[in-house]
Amino acid sequence: MQGDGEVLFLGGVGEVAVTLGHDGLSFLPLHPELGSSCLSSIGLLPKLENKIKFSDVYAVELLDEGPVCGPWNTRIVAQGKKNSEMHRFAVHVITRSRKHPSQLVPCEYLFGHKDPETCKSWVEHLSACINNEQDRPKNLMVFVHPLCGKGRGCKNWEMVAPLFDRAKVNTKVIITERAGHAYDTLASISDKELKKFDGVVAVGGDGLFNEILNGLLNSRNKISYPPTPEGFGYFGSTEKCQGYRNDGLNNSTATSDAVNVMLRVGSNKSDDHEPLLSTGKSVVGLDISSLNPNTESSTGDQVPPVFFPNDWFRLGIIPSGSTDAIVLSTTGERDAVTSALLIIFGRRIALDIAQVVRWKSSPSAEVLPTVRYAASFAGYGFYGEVIRESENYRWMGPARYDFSGTMVFLKHRSYDAKVAFLENENSHSFAASAENVADEVQPLQSRRKRSRKTICQANCSVCKETSMPGQNSEDEIPNSSQTIHNNPKWIWSEGRFLSVGAAVISCRNERAPDGLVAEAHLSDGFLHLLLIRDCPLPLYLCRSICRHLTQFTKKGSDPLTFKFVEHHKTRAFTFISSHDESVWNLDGELFQACEVSVQACRGLVNLFASGPEV
Repeated sequence: MQGDGEVLFLGGVGEVAVTLGHDGLSFLPLHPELGSSCLSSIGLLPKLENKIKFSDVYAVELLDEGPVCGPWNTRIVAQGKKNSEMHRFAVHVITRSRKHPSQLVPCEYLFGHKDPETCKSWVEHLSACINNEQDRPKNLMVFVHPLCGKGRGCKNWEMVAPLFDRAKVNTKVIITERAGHAYDTLASISDKELKKFDGVVAVGGDGLFNEILNGLLNSRNKISYPPTPEGFGYFGSTEKCQGYRNDGLNNSTATSDAVNVMLRVGSNKSDDHEPLLSTGKSVVGLDISSLNPNTESSTGDQVPPVFFPNDWFRLGIIPSGSTDAIVLSTTGERDAVTSALLIIFGRRIALDIAQVVRWKSSPSAEVLPTVRYAASFAGYGFYGEVIRESENYRWMGPARYDFSGTMVFLKHRSYDAKVAFLENENSHSFAASAENVADEVQPLQSRRKRSRKTICQANCSVCKETSMPGQNSEDEIPNSSQTIHNNPKWIWSEGRFLSVGAAVISCRNERAPDGLVAEAHLSDGFLHLLLIRDCPLPLYLCRSICRHLTQFTKKGSDPLTFKFVEHHKTRAFTFISSHDESVWNLDGELFQACEVSVQACRGLVNLFASGPEV
């Protein structure tokens, strides 16, 4: 099929000489005077291309015999063929939207020939070439949230499911029936069963993705607990906790102890109020043996355990939620078709994950370390209260966040807290006390104005500096001890705060096109700690907060340039509060905790995405 090319009939063009190359398919019209029109007139392609790259082909499909239309701008019949019946095959490709460069648009080339074997041969050859494209998934587990975004989950899956079928990607679809369904499924699945899939896809919002993330990492993350400062009550005790996460897995006895501890930590939710992770039931069918590296399968062969990070398993999101901040920050588009195509093509980016360790749920509770993970944001105070309040108004859809935010804002609650964060050796962190916040925060703002932001995007140079998870051996899993220098400097900040938040990524949404933190990167190993202090004058507070909130809607604006806002780029931080109802917001999910330690786990998971296009 190489060389001079074979003559086929191309819909909308006429007869073409088609040549198969090493990287794509090229064709030359034999009657260019008949096929000079633009194929956009039929909505297939924005413009006629004379070459189809294999990297842009997501499926090749053998069709039934049927009509293939001739040139669209002439009534002259080429070689006596005018909408004649032919044996056909379609080459399904993607192109980018002119108005939205991050949006992918599916389109097709329709070829015809009088000989059915010729069409079949072309399909086989093209399919073989496409299968040689690396990283394309073959088997996926898909969780569909039927109630998210006013019922958009099922509708969006019905819309994109034909794309997966056409691309011959096998999907095991699970419609979630309750809160915690996806979490329980992934926490209990054996490693042998998990290895049958190339990834897990969430058809829903950030909350469903968070549930999937925690279910996968519940017992499969080898990262140590976050570091803590000497002033923190559990300094030193983290070494014991870190032991069963790493060294404890080197022998079967320690592994058994580790599993018992992890099960106790993961399943104890007696004092939580977490709608997605608390099911009120024990994890049914948890295959404890699958967590043991020495476990043998039914055939007598060893089953290697699954740990994160790794270089083969990926997560995907088909946006169907209320805000879809993770999708917007990683793809640049809140579009179900674009996300589905990125999954089919097997796009890959490493994604930082925040590891949140709760030491105590309330001041009077016993010390019991509980681990949760967040992909976009972890927030306390205003952020947590808004989510808790919004749970009462789910029937309102996305508008519930505006309503709940207004209600929480009018209550004007602030909280006594202590925050310690690791100073970033490459920048000047700054913490101000409550008494002189108006005077001392200003130098930080001045420095920020002079700094130049590097926005994360596709092929980001900052994120490329990150070592890919697959480049690390099991003894070289990136953790806090490898990414934080030997003598870390902790900076304490205490007082009354309206909110304390940590952005893992930019957290873009439709009202904040640049995100909460525009310069946040997908895989640089840093958190962006935001401390919003209480203000002494109520009138100044109201005016400043209103300005702070309205800044988000302005493209290119910086909502962090206010005297009452502290912004620190850090790898880890610790938080202590004496409030009885301390609630955190982890990717939109509630997590009750008054004492936590948090760290950024660099490139902990891989996502079916390629970064937003500029």
